[in-house]
Amino acid sequence: MQRLPDHHTQAPLIMLQPELKSQIDRVWEAFWTGGLSNPLTVIEQMTYLLFVRRLDELQTLKEQKANLLHQPIEAPIYQDAEYPLRWSRFKDSDPENMFRLFTREGGVFDFLRNSGHRSAAFTKYMKGATFMIPTPRLLSQVVDMLSNIDMADRDTKGDVYEYLLSKIATAGQNGQFRTPRHIIGMMVDMVRPTPDDIICDPSAGSCGFLIVAAEYVRSHYETELYDEARRAHFHDRMFMGMEFDPTMIRIGAMNLLLHGIENPQLRDVDALSEANTDFTQKASLILANPPFKGSLDREAVDGKILSVVDAKKTELLFLGLILKGLQLGGRAAVIVPDGVLFGSSKAHLQIRRELIERQKLQAVISMPSGVFKPYAGVSTAVLLFTRTDSGGTDQVWFYDMQADGYSLDDKRQPIAANDIPDVVHRYLHPDAEHARSRTDRSFMVPVQDIRDNKYDLSINRYKEVVYEEKTYASPADIIRDIETLDAERAALLNELKKMLV
Repeated sequence: MQRLPDHHTQAPLIMLQPELKSQIDRVWEAFWTGGLSNPLTVIEQMTYLLFVRRLDELQTLKEQKANLLHQPIEAPIYQDAEYPLRWSRFKDSDPENMFRLFTREGGVFDFLRNSGHRSAAFTKYMKGATFMIPTPRLLSQVVDMLSNIDMADRDTKGDVYEYLLSKIATAGQNGQFRTPRHIIGMMVDMVRPTPDDIICDPSAGSCGFLIVAAEYVRSHYETELYDEARRAHFHDRMFMGMEFDPTMIRIGAMNLLLHGIENPQLRDVDALSEANTDFTQKASLILANPPFKGSLDREAVDGKILSVVDAKKTELLFLGLILKGLQLGGRAAVIVPDGVLFGSSKAHLQIRRELIERQKLQAVISMPSGVFKPYAGVSTAVLLFTRTDSGGTDQVWFYDMQADGYSLDDKRQPIAANDIPDVVHRYLHPDAEHARSRTDRSFMVPVQDIRDNKYDLSINRYKEVVYEEKTYASPADIIRDIETLDAERAALLNELKKMLV
């Protein structure tokens, strides 16, 4: 197995040529002027087209393999009569013919929705999908743009899709898009996924956590992935996600596919409901930024979750879900609002006691409130813990993160100050943390101290602040200085008057 580096490996940035960005921007504007004003709808329609192109690519690979081996095509996606529905066949058609081919009965879109028996990995997420591109001209524009992208390059097509997602203006209302990529990268670097993990995000959204975890495994275990069994695990079983919004399931699935994960295990289900009861001890690693707001009908929640935390708040219920879904020995990195750390309700105390007494809580990273701006100013923290069902928490590591490499205002401009590399390095070298003082940026807290403070996990409860003594002049001295300044001012004013006479 390859040796893991200690340094922080920043999550990949979206790197596109200016010409390509400009082309995508123009198509995005065309959607808006063409009458599609909902950003999620725009992304969804683009996703359908990417599905169509990917199916044609797979058929081409099957044909090349069959020709090389002089054998019939194995499990063809398209039959001979369906060849006009292939991307390579219609992409150069005139706009009117292309539009008719998409919208007629038995056309491209019908094929995409109904060919699951031949390509389940791509079409199983198409239930309820609707084709909404309104004009032949717009369809032709988008097809032309996608045809000009080299889809053989995984990084390029993945970055194109990430760029599209980054343009969604409703990110503040759709939590799926809110987790900054560099924060995801920090969490992934701390938990260090391996090729043997089963990684899950129970609030998957656009699947950003799963994608960054996949890139980490690829970059650190390239040799191991040459093994056929491990490669099959990577593509077919390693990545799990849940999302109750069918549109987001399609968007997340395409994001994973374009990043080279062929058959992700995504489920269209409310993760907290009884419909998700089979999610028990399935994952060895969970990465998540669950919804922060809202309450649920207690009767709709899976009883196994309520046995862990009897609550209505979604942020508490998701922690219960994560503990339920982890294998014994499985680990998690989860973003929570600060209220989870110090809330005094019975449910808040219950979940914190659970993490500390029955599981193994390793770390609490307090993040600055501007991390999620401009969409939200909520203060958050990252919890890192392991499911043991037998305790094991002896000391908890706290880190007071004050900068993440970006300004903490709505503009979020890059800046030099960045604690993330230090967070990762110190977390991976815990022995050096025992000697640090509670006046430092990071420090260890014995579990008994946390018990004595009613399981409060807010860093301010344990951090010690050193106050610098300031010495000020006496009031009499200050008054004397003011009188001296007044006298000097009057003298200067008299000199000015004499000059004007």
